[in-house]
Amino acid sequence: MQTYCLAAHPDFPPTAVSAIEARIIGRDENWLRVRWRIEGAQQLVVPAFAGRGRADELWKTTCFELFLKPHGGEAYGEFNLSPSERWNAYDFDAYRAGMRERPFPREPECTLRQGSSFAIFDAAIPAAGIPDSACAMGLCAVIEEGQGVKSYWALAHGEGQPDFHAPACFTAVLPAPGAA
Repeated sequence: MQTYCLAAHPDFPPTAVSAIEARIIGRDENWLRVRWRIEGAQQLVVPAFAGRGRADELWKTTCFELFLKPHGGEAYGEFNLSPSERWNAYDFDAYRAGMRERPFPREPECTLRQGSSFAIFDAAIPAAGIPDSACAMGLCAVIEEGQGVKSYWALAHGEGQPDFHAPACFTAVLPAPGAA
């Protein structure tokens, strides 16, 4: 699987984080597995364990996001995944329009492991909760470091403030299940 290098939004530089890579590490009939690797994570703020369950506004601290837009339409899904094990999924009819919680068959599994200078966040998202067709994909992260410094990481950024919903962020492709 391809590894994607995320870029920090230029208006919100990180303190110590020097790189974030994201990749799809597996997809089968049960799970889509995604991994983010954060280099320079010594000052990473990790939200306290909260147990699995839906929660809004996860982006207010360290969280990881996946956006999937099936080819041929404007509708897309947003998946928010927190090291606290909280999560949420939303559907949109078009750019930031028609937001609603996406029905989900079961909860994602989220795990954060920290080393001396890096962190790895793994998420297993139930396959039945994501589109089963090829999708434009955005891989993103909100990173909070000490003293409340936040940086916003995406495959690409549009003009202005950080906006993971912007078309510029959907630069990768998630193939349909079983596609070579």
